[in-house]
Amino acid sequence: MSAGMKKGSWRDRGRDRKRYNRRPEWQRDHSGHRAQEQRYEGGVAGPSHRTQVHTTDTSSSLPGTPAAAPELPGFYFDPEKNRYFRLLPGHNNCNPLTREGLQKEQQEGQRVRLLEEDERPRKKSLRAGLNSTLLLQKRHLGLLPESSYCRLIHELKVSSMKRHKLEVQSSDSSSPNTDNFRLIVADSACERVFTVNDVEHGGCKYGIMNFRGCSKGSLSVEMCDNLYFTNRKVNSICWASVTHSDSHVLLCLVGIAETPGCVSLLPASLFSNSNPDQPGMLCSFKISTAWSCAWCLNPQADKNFSTGLSRRVIVTDAVTGRRQTYGISSDVLAQQFALRAPVLYNGCRSGEIFSIDLRQRTRRGSGWKGCRFYQDSAITSVRILDDENYLLAADMLGKIKLWDLRVTRAVQHYEGHHNEHAYLPLHVNQPEGLLLAVGQDCYTRMWSLGDGRLLRTIPSPHPAGKDSVPSVVFSSQLGGCRGLPGLLMAVRHDLYYFPYNCDYQDGGRASGGLERRPASSCFAC
Repeated sequence: MSAGMKKGSWRDRGRDRKRYNRRPEWQRDHSGHRAQEQRYEGGVAGPSHRTQVHTTDTSSSLPGTPAAAPELPGFYFDPEKNRYFRLLPGHNNCNPLTREGLQKEQQEGQRVRLLEEDERPRKKSLRAGLNSTLLLQKRHLGLLPESSYCRLIHELKVSSMKRHKLEVQSSDSSSPNTDNFRLIVADSACERVFTVNDVEHGGCKYGIMNFRGCSKGSLSVEMCDNLYFTNRKVNSICWASVTHSDSHVLLCLVGIAETPGCVSLLPASLFSNSNPDQPGMLCSFKISTAWSCAWCLNPQADKNFSTGLSRRVIVTDAVTGRRQTYGISSDVLAQQFALRAPVLYNGCRSGEIFSIDLRQRTRRGSGWKGCRFYQDSAITSVRILDDENYLLAADMLGKIKLWDLRVTRAVQHYEGHHNEHAYLPLHVNQPEGLLLAVGQDCYTRMWSLGDGRLLRTIPSPHPAGKDSVPSVVFSSQLGGCRGLPGLLMAVRHDLYYFPYNCDYQDGGRASGGLERRPASSCFAC
């Protein structure tokens, strides 16, 4: 009897030991998953490693990855310590463990790691076979098509861009700029950039920065003498050609309290003391709060501009003041005129995109609308390509699509953009075949315009926040005809430049990398 009892106890202990050593599936796979992540981080990755940069952890949703730890209400699982921690309500200021705080901490750590990676000198190419010498040899041997060569060269240039901080020269050097940049918009020659800065006591100030590219490969920035202040918010700006190309700036100001909104047409010479006697035409139009504006360069609608308002589009002649009003059913958040014909493209809060031909006289019903198509959320930006057969549109779901206007069908999607409720513009550079957009997560992303491939994700030099969303300009000739190609980024009160070639001189030192090529060398792609 005692022997039977001992034998049964031994079997029971064996079963208990097996039961104790058996771990849940997510615990068994976690260590292997962590080792796999370390191998990925330590190895040489291709450009696709930048396309996986997001502000939230999406590893649990990827196919083929182990299941994440079960989410328990009121607890947070730390994968490094392999245990749960209790979460307290977020309003408790003494509690460091809130879900929002942990997410911000994770995002900030990811941003810092990417910044360190960008600062690290790259001795090897990001992808096997991706170097200029080998690509050129393959092209001469006929092993690489022209379109593929252009795309890979752009990819190589984009991956080699390094951040350089620019010092803004000013006549009053005793008072450096401490106000955060809110918007920067370059003129057509990219010699001048109109800037809008938030000020501490409310409102904003605006002015013009002059850029000049030097033969030694450096870039100088000078702020114009005159800055103007307003207690109203600037909703939208664009350059206007009244007396000559980019002679004026069009501003949409939001009304506050008893001060109504207006649209101001300011001469660019107003911001410089070089010619104070003849500032040029200065106009202010009584137009209620405008969300967007656009200037028409087509001769058939010379000196006309449009403003997008709540449920209305107003087209105004800047010289005579004559207006045409188009009633619609939504707010117009984005506008752009075509160049070959006086056709205005509009993007609405409802997700509708439609065109208006200014040559058409009838405005009854909705018959005056040209092509019409929709996206799933509010449109924040529309950009027409040079051939005017294609249009780019971005919305508040983070979707960017390329539309063929001839068949009103989306023919390309650009993945990775992040937006939930912000007004974020698109930037297109067709000579280099690039599309750029700044996300609400403060990352600047660059895509190949032709195939939609995400080429680069650039983290912000400052921690993410509502007041630190970068504003960018990309140009093939930043600073005029002798200018330099690259990306200009304004974030907080700092200005940065990412050169698109190796000739840039930073403190007498070349940045190294690619050979400089003309901007039109890969125009065909």
